[in-house]
This record gives sequence, C-alpha cells and structure tokens, in this order.
Amino acid sequence: MERTVGAPSTPTPQPFPAVPAEPVPGVEAAVLLDGVPRQRGSGTVRAPKVSRPVLRVRPWRLLPTPTGTPVTFAYTAILALTSLFAGYAGPGLLRTVYQDSSTDVAHLLRTPVFVLLASALWVAGGLISPYVLAFVLVLTALERRIGGARAILVFLAGHVLATLATEVPVGLAVLVGHLPDSSLHRLDYGISFGVAASIGALSGLLTPWLRWPLLALVGYSLLTDLVAFEDPMTNWGHLISLGIGTALWPVVRRWRRERHQSAHALPQAPAGTTAS
Repeated sequence: MERTVGAPSTPTPQPFPAVPAEPVPGVEAAVLLDGVPRQRGSGTVRAPKVSRPVLRVRPWRLLPTPTGTPVTFAYTAILALTSLFAGYAGPGLLRTVYQDSSTDVAHLLRTPVFVLLASALWVAGGLISPYVLAFVLVLTALERRIGGARAILVFLAGHVLATLATEVPVGLAVLVGHLPDSSLHRLDYGISFGVAASIGALSGLLTPWLRWPLLALVGYSLLTDLVAFEDPMTNWGHLISLGIGTALWPVVRRWRRERHQSAHALPQAPAGTTAS
C-alpha cells in the first residue's frame, strides 16, 4: 500500500475583528466610514464657550436697607428723627439739648461715656449737611464689606479718638493759662469725625483707581477748611479722624477676608452622620 499524501489546504483568511472607535467627547454619535479621512465630526473637538459674568449695576445697594444693612439703616433713622426734632424744637430747648450732649472738656470730665455717645446722635447743620449724604453712602458700603458691628466700631473709633485728640489739648491749654475758662464749655457735637474715619477705612477696601482719588478729594477739602481757619479745632479733628481710618486698613481688610470666607464656607455635616 502506497502512502498517499493529500494536497496542502490553504487556510481561509479570517477578517480582523472590528475595533470599535472610542467615543469622542462632545461629538454626537454617528456612523463613520472606514478609510475615509477627515469625516465630519472626527476633527478637533471645540471647547465649549464659557459665558462671562455680566456686570450688573444695582444702584439701590448704595443705600441702607433693613435687611441688607440693618445697623446703618437704624442709625440713619435715628439721625433723621433727631434732625426733625432740631428743626421743630425751640431755640432755648435745642441749645440745652446740644449743650448736654456736647463733648467739651467740662462734660468729658463729668460724664465722658454719655456725651461721647450722645454727641454722635446729632448732625451739625441738619439733614442738609453734606455729612449726612456721606454718612449714608460710606456706612452702607462699609457695612456690606465688614459687617454692621465692625462698621460702627470704625465710626466710633474716629469719633472718640479724634474728639479726645482735640479736646484734651484745650483742657491743657486752659490749665496753663493759654486759653480762657470759657473754652472748657465749647459746644462740640456731630457725626463728622466718625464719617471722616469711615471714609478713610473704606478707601482701604476699594480698588486703587477709586482709593487714591477719594483720599485726594477728601484730604484736599479738609485742608482747605483748615486753611480757612474758621474752626481750627474741628478741622484738625477731621484730618485726625481721616488718618485714624487709614491706619485701620490692615484691620478692615482682615475683617473683610473673614466675612468673605465665612460667607462662602460649606456647611458642616452634623456629628455622627455619614455622607452618602
């Protein structure tokens, strides 16, 4: 028996398995043709457009509101009431009230806390005084940035320190005989020292293109009043209080950071709970 060898069989070529194309992010699902370059949808994926924030002008935020700036709103209401009282009260009564609220040397020696607080409840010149408009705008902006309690602390720092800086030299001058005894009863009241300090503090929270023009304008106005020499003690007090406000820049900037961080802090989960 002869050994027979069959013809070698040629293997049938098997097609390569189709490799599914990976989905391209941002491209709609579509059937792409093999071997055809530059098909629509297979090119570079365009990044989605990022919408830019729109600057919204809200002029009503310049004024105090019961919910947004309650401290400034309440203080403004008190000043409005005292100004109305001053407009309708008799001259004798008004003079007595002003004198009892005055931060002169005689009252500072007897009732310092009372007169330092009471003198800040009156506006020299009434509601038509430019310090009223400055008070409303500046205290509102300051409270929105650092909070109501801290804004009042800045106001009182300028009011109290500038008052002491101007009245203590008067008392010493009377003591050594350079001024008459009537200087101990010099009428002194109003919100201007606190407003000047608030302007100085607020300028430290503004952008430079607002900060320096504001300080230059206010400083020029105060220096002009001082050169006029109509009320040098008060004019010196305004400059001192403006300097006090600018000296508080590190403090008010830290307060603003703390307020910003607390406003954006995530709420903490209660103890013993597990986040899902």
